[in-house]
Amino acid sequence: MDKYVIIVAGGKGLRMGSDLPKQFIPFEGKPVLMHTLEAFYHWDTTVRQILVLPSDHQGYWQMLCEELKCKIPHQIATGGETRFHSVLSGLRFVHTDGLVAVHDGVRPFVTPDVISACFEEAERSGAAIPALPMIDSLRKKEKEESIPVDRSLYYTVQTPQVFRSDLLLESYKQTFSPVFTDDASVVEAMEHKIRMVPGNRENIKITDPFDLLVAGALFSKSN
Repeated sequence: MDKYVIIVAGGKGLRMGSDLPKQFIPFEGKPVLMHTLEAFYHWDTTVRQILVLPSDHQGYWQMLCEELKCKIPHQIATGGETRFHSVLSGLRFVHTDGLVAVHDGVRPFVTPDVISACFEEAERSGAAIPALPMIDSLRKKEKEESIPVDRSLYYTVQTPQVFRSDLLLESYKQTFSPVFTDDASVVEAMEHKIRMVPGNRENIKITDPFDLLVAGALFSKSN
């Protein structure tokens, strides 16, 4: 069964307070995005990687690949107005039956075990996402008041989110809706059940300066 991963990297770095998009911020001599590609390549060299980038970032990425001698095979799709439209663009490169993962370009710390678990569950059930139980206490705001809620009922969701290719392709024929916050919500709108597998705590999404500090510590630990 063919395996694909669509890596979505459309960030503009606004929350970083930087002109450099977050996916290009360097760690250990490479941009975050290149570390993410390597995570999947080291997991399985046969996985077909599709990188979704805004059109005005593609030249810079090609320059980085040449400068850093990146040899990981991948195709480039052009990002859209929203994440939904970016994934839809990446799906145009999926031409065979198989399994398709969608992953955030700024999550370089996903482990091989988590990737494997997502693909294996998706092969069984059609749709799998990595998730972690909440560890903080939660409260729900109601008008001017707040009430505690049972945190055991809630999970934080990560990527890669993995689906059977036919299911994901059919799901993305739907009209975009603001309720589509991730790929699982798109598939779930087709009334297909989503299965959760345990994620890994290090699999953070690098979106702000604090995340950069955590990422720096994680890269130092891994080396």
